[in-house]
Formats: sequence, C-alpha cells, structure tokens
Amino acid sequence: MAKIEKFEDLEIWRLAREICQQIEFLIQNTNLKTNYSLKDQIDRSSGSVMDNIAEGFERNGNREFINFLSIAKGSIGEVKSQSYRAFDKKLISEEQHLKLNEMAELVKNKIGAMMNYLNKCEIKGLKFK
Repeated sequence: MAKIEKFEDLEIWRLAREICQQIEFLIQNTNLKTNYSLKDQIDRSSGSVMDNIAEGFERNGNREFINFLSIAKGSIGEVKSQSYRAFDKKLISEEQHLKLNEMAELVKNKIGAMMNYLNKCEIKGLKFK
C-alpha cells in the first residue's frame, strides 16, 4: 500500500472530487440549474464530502478522522437523496441519476471501509506518536 502523506493521496477524496465535478456538469448542462435551492443544496452536500474527508485527515488522529468521515458519509447520503429529488422533478435524466447514485454508493462504501480500517488500526495517528 502506498504511503498516504496528504489528503489528495486518498482515493476516497479523489472520488468525492469526481462527484463534485459530475454535479457541476449537471448544474451547467441540465435543468438542475433552474431549481436554485436544489442546485445549491446538492452542490454544498457534495462539497461537504470532499471537505470533511480533507479536514478529518488533517486532524492527524484516527478518532477525529473517523468522526469527519462519518459526517462525509452522511453528506454523500444527502447527495443521493437530492439526486432522487432532481430526477423526480425531471431536472436530470434517469441515466444521469443512476450514474450519480452509482458514484455516491461507491464513495459511501469506501468511506465505510476506511472507517473500519481506522477503528482496527493500532497506530492512532501522528499526534499520538
């Protein structure tokens, strides 16, 4: 396993960034741009996933990182729910909705796996060396 030295090295952060990019594409290229409150909400929720992964990593302690990962996992759930709302309102296509939900499910599962790993890890973070 490669050494993780910065949050940008984390696969879960990179995947969360891809979701933000996908949402920006949807905002720019679909009717999602016409529903200002839902557009802003899904944009903020997806950003929260990235930001909480980064902030938790920078805390240098597993317990704090797990807490921030938990928040990120909740935010990815918001993205999924908001994708359903956008689809139900016919702001995005079924294909776009399914792609976004597939991406979100992958991130959710990988965040959960990272939380499990950190819970079992003997090293509790740089601040505890």
